[in-house]
Amino acid sequence: MSALLIYKALHIFFMIAWFAGIFYLPRLFVYHAMTEEKSCSAMLKIMERRLLYFVTPFALFTLLFGVLTIYEYGREWFRHSMWLHYKLVLVIALYVYHGYCFKLLNDFKHDRNQKSHRFYRYFNEFPVLLLLAIVLLAILKPNL
Repeated sequence: MSALLIYKALHIFFMIAWFAGIFYLPRLFVYHAMTEEKSCSAMLKIMERRLLYFVTPFALFTLLFGVLTIYEYGREWFRHSMWLHYKLVLVIALYVYHGYCFKLLNDFKHDRNQKSHRFYRYFNEFPVLLLLAIVLLAILKPNL
């Protein structure tokens, strides 16, 4: 069994675990933006914080094993795989999204949220679209 296959498998595993949280967190934000009950808000604050801090290591391991996979393929492969460059731009957008979730978490923590539940419903769809584009690029490997 080669290191490349292990890296790829771990990259996919941690990516799936990361996305499970990234799909659920904005749903919690939707509920939080809709509630006016203090006890419900307090419970959601705990759930949001625990979830975001739980999935953040998955995001880091996804990055680590993705970089190791690229390293194993080599410099020439990286240079000639333009589809991968587009994928990496989308992946960077996901990490920005993940970072922005910390800002939103902080806003809820300090009761400073100004966004509506509708905003969070749309916000929830962004990683779905990015994931679709990333998977299509990774599987189809179009000559761009």
